[in-house]
Amino acid sequence: MLKEKKYFLFDIDGTIAIDDILYEGSRELLAYIDSIGGRSFYITNNSTKSRKDYVYKFKKWGIDTVEAQFMTASYAACRYLKKYYSGRKLFVLGTPSFEEELRDYGLIVTKKAEKDVSCVVAGFDRTLSYEKIEAACELLFRPGVDYVATNPDLRCPVSYGFVPDCGGICGMLKSTTDREPCYVGKPNAEIVRLCTEQVNAKKEEVLVVGDRLYTDIACGINAGVETALLYTGEAKPEDIKDTKYVPDYTYQNILGLYEDFVRERKISNGPER
Repeated sequence: MLKEKKYFLFDIDGTIAIDDILYEGSRELLAYIDSIGGRSFYITNNSTKSRKDYVYKFKKWGIDTVEAQFMTASYAACRYLKKYYSGRKLFVLGTPSFEEELRDYGLIVTKKAEKDVSCVVAGFDRTLSYEKIEAACELLFRPGVDYVATNPDLRCPVSYGFVPDCGGICGMLKSTTDREPCYVGKPNAEIVRLCTEQVNAKKEEVLVVGDRLYTDIACGINAGVETALLYTGEAKPEDIKDTKYVPDYTYQNILGLYEDFVRERKISNGPER
């Protein structure tokens, strides 16, 4: 039930903000969660920014956060690659920020199709070039070279519509190489666990909030927690009838979620002082 929630796991792009613009209701909901002794986490599949970058971005909005609140696809990739590819060379199709985060994790990164590359790692790359695509294709045609990607999102919402996300880039590579990557970001339930274990949350206290069915809502379902879908990004109301990822709650925007959450708590607890 909505009134029981204390720990909110928010997607960012298309859910609480678009580009550098915070949606109406986002600031109010985040402040209200803090006021009731809860905690907000941010589970974005956007791998163009590190957790450090997101702390800085939220600071510009006047919202204080710490790195532990951000469970990004790039962070999930770092953990996965450290476990399985430590000491092995990785070709990275990603932004300089993503490359830096991988190096900070002690991983070996290259931008060239070198002979000893063990794995191609793809992210949401806003610095994508045809030269990078050619190098990735060369490697993916080599026997024994693995393929990992941060997230399956086909497109990322921006102020004027959408741009290709990691899944879109991987779709282009698949059409050329017939290779599918192992995705480590949402909808992997590990993303939820990394948040909830920090606060010893009970499942009934957790709500995953997002704008995309096959990543955000699927992630919450895979983790066994309730979900809320907002119609401010990719998903539309008509998509619900054809999906296996059915959310527990739906709202036109985050302001609607905020108002409903406050109302439910007041009905349950009486006026809050």
